[in-house]
Amino acid sequence: MIALIAGVTAYVLGRFLTPLAILPASFVPVLAAFGWLLVVMGLGLDLLAMWTLHRHGTTVSPMHGSAKLVTSGPYRISRNPIYLGNTIILIGLGFAFNNFWFPILAVLAGFAVTKLQIIPEERYLAARFGKSWRHYSKRISRWF
Repeated sequence: MIALIAGVTAYVLGRFLTPLAILPASFVPVLAAFGWLLVVMGLGLDLLAMWTLHRHGTTVSPMHGSAKLVTSGPYRISRNPIYLGNTIILIGLGFAFNNFWFPILAVLAGFAVTKLQIIPEERYLAARFGKSWRHYSKRISRWF
């Protein structure tokens, strides 16, 4: 939800209030191609992470408790690949639309997600999985 709010806000700011281009218009075709590539990569990371959770029989929803500690697939490179994927999508949209508000708000959304969602999730996982979680969290970074 935070990423969606950030994306809508970035679009509105860039389109209707204060345009903030990343590069001059002559670079737009290259920026757009790079941006859409990032969007596809972020979406792919999201889908792979969700599929990995499903395959291990645990929930994708951050509102429900995890049945298992998943450390395979994209969880080998990030403890939060879905949030990372969402952030990559926002940054990609910034390049695709040549709108610097997207990366700015992606960083702010990442900070908000960390404080409001990730840290509470980590407390839950530490209580639920104990030593396994501590070992995993020391090996794998929160974001990347």
